[in-house]
Amino acid sequence: MEKKYFGTDGIRGKVGEHPITAEFMLRLGWAAGRVFSKAGRGQILIGKDTRVSGYMFESALEAGLASAGVDVSLLGPMPTPAIAFLTRTMKASAGIVISASHNPYFDNGVKFFSGKGEKLGDEIELAIEAELDADMQMVASDQIGKVSRISDAAGRYVEFCKSCFPDELNLKGMKIALDCAHGATYHIAPKVLSELGADVMTLGVDPDGFNINREVGSTEPDALKNLVKSSGSDLGIALDGDGDRLIMVDGSGEVVDGDELLFVMCADRLSSGQLEGGVVGTLMSNFGLEEAFRKLDVPFTRASVGDRYVLAELLSRGWRLGGESSGHLICLDMTTTGDGIISALQVLAAIARSDESLNQLKQGMQKYPQHMINVSCGKKVDLSSQSGVADAVEATERQLAGKGRVLLRPSGTEPVVRVMVEGEDREVVTSLTEDLAQRVADALS
Repeated sequence: MEKKYFGTDGIRGKVGEHPITAEFMLRLGWAAGRVFSKAGRGQILIGKDTRVSGYMFESALEAGLASAGVDVSLLGPMPTPAIAFLTRTMKASAGIVISASHNPYFDNGVKFFSGKGEKLGDEIELAIEAELDADMQMVASDQIGKVSRISDAAGRYVEFCKSCFPDELNLKGMKIALDCAHGATYHIAPKVLSELGADVMTLGVDPDGFNINREVGSTEPDALKNLVKSSGSDLGIALDGDGDRLIMVDGSGEVVDGDELLFVMCADRLSSGQLEGGVVGTLMSNFGLEEAFRKLDVPFTRASVGDRYVLAELLSRGWRLGGESSGHLICLDMTTTGDGIISALQVLAAIARSDESLNQLKQGMQKYPQHMINVSCGKKVDLSSQSGVADAVEATERQLAGKGRVLLRPSGTEPVVRVMVEGEDREVVTSLTEDLAQRVADALS
């Protein structure tokens, strides 16, 4: 069955436009409460990022859940991965995150974690959607859910993060510039790093409900680059609004993306004998990452774009390390979902263990130049049925001669086909992408 509300990462949209309204969130809370209470009364945790609308939606979800007879525990502003961790360790029935990740303040959304701290399967999301279409009926007054606040939620998560850094190492003598995007990690990440011994310069730690992700964070690293250079920091760490995405900046001010960070983490685990299996990337992972893993004799496979697909591939293979170039990195040997702080600590551990800089550690992977063009298609298309497209791709691949790759991917959100080429020479890559995009456009016209 096709889902009506849930996308690849929960329910998301512009505040005030259906379904991101207080009325819908009330019904969503009730529907989720109905589904999760079938095994008993249960407890559901609610956490949020720092958007001004989070308070409104928290209240609506709380009311809906309580009216379905479910107990609710409020966590306040907390990173998405912290809610996954607390849901699991507190033995809750589920966890709810109110966040739109790296989007501006006027967007918001809701996503769920199961009692195991994992994203919900399709069958549970479909069950919640089925309840959304039912008549909303409140339980009897003596069965209404109780609501409480977990006052030490932040402290619990800080201690967990620190436990994911090797006991024999510390960050003393390391100067770190930290950008929390005015988001959910603003009161967490600085404590974790400073308590491990780092000298921390902060940016994006003054949320006002409206400035989340605005000119800061992992999607806009220029401010962090400037801070690294002006403060003489050894490196910079940029998180996004809900704390599940990580981008870093090396000491020279160069951005280090998710592919490069994944390589650093893998190489460190390999050298210390801690790598379990191989690594999962996505269709967008740079070809240079694949080449680097081939040289290390590390198995590598690609999943569809989206951290839920990376996670599914990791679980199916029994591997522990994967991620996206955007900075969604998953360390299943540490936690159950992508976590920006935990991932940063793994990179910092590699630096401390090797006594090399981030710039030096990333040199084992050489990124290939990449160029992408969006080709308008006007409607959903089946590229496999277009013989002209297949011929064009084959011709481009012959010119790359095994030293690059071609990717054609219909967008899931726009009426376009993304045409991407990677190769050793930037000018050649640009030319090949332009030629291929034109041939794709001709074939689809």
